[in-house]
Amino acid sequence: MTEDGAVTEFLLANEPFIRLAAFIGVFAAMALLEVWLPRRRRTVSRWLRWPNNMGLTFLNTMLVRVLFPTALAGVALFAETRDLGILRWLGLPEIVAVVIAVLALDLVIYAQHVVLHMVPLLWPLHRVHHADVEVDVTTGFRFHPLEIFLSLAIKGVVVVVLGAPVAAVVAFEVLLSATSLFNHANVRLPRGVERILRAVVVTPDMHRVHHSIERQERDSNFGFNLPWWDRLFGTYRAEPALGHEAMTLGLPGFRERREIWLDRLLLHPVLDDKTRRG
Repeated sequence: MTEDGAVTEFLLANEPFIRLAAFIGVFAAMALLEVWLPRRRRTVSRWLRWPNNMGLTFLNTMLVRVLFPTALAGVALFAETRDLGILRWLGLPEIVAVVIAVLALDLVIYAQHVVLHMVPLLWPLHRVHHADVEVDVTTGFRFHPLEIFLSLAIKGVVVVVLGAPVAAVVAFEVLLSATSLFNHANVRLPRGVERILRAVVVTPDMHRVHHSIERQERDSNFGFNLPWWDRLFGTYRAEPALGHEAMTLGLPGFRERREIWLDRLLLHPVLDDKTRRG
């Protein structure tokens, strides 16, 4: 077995554990920082929001593992065994293919995010993420199952078309999970650190603007991992108009405490968007 083959076999066998370890580590770090260095004063108890947000995450994880047991890594292996994909046809070195694939997948996630906001048929799927009246580390994985499945399908097609290596897919999925936890965290970074980090990764202050109740602010800063796409395509907004402490988060019409419960989160796609439009 070649060295690349051994790495692929290891990643396929351990992908769930790698992702879980990264998730737990980043989640714990961000949760502690939210206690020590909060950016905004909390208005809703964690005891109300966290069990429902985490319950949705657990449900999504179980559904994905049951319906798509090998997830994207399995799709990458499928493409590899059949010699499919542009990167493979170009015969690029493995490390180059990994870097290109990770960047391409990140661009696709940015584009997908824009489309979810702009297409009326898809917005109700994504709305559950934006209806959170607080933004903290648990908001980073508060997504409707149908959006999770749609995203998996889109990424799966891209993985096959690119011929993305298994290593690239696992790296991207770990990176996406970690940065989503990081940039949703209610954490106050030192101004100098924030400025430096924002050049290479989406920071909490940058992404928080995207969760503003104001439509023009919500339709900005779509990136999850890299901040470059927003700057390149003109969707970057440096700060909210009212500042981070005074801005209102969430959506109009979804502000009652009843809307926080798991059953309501699952019903978002069928709720009346005409009377609750934000």
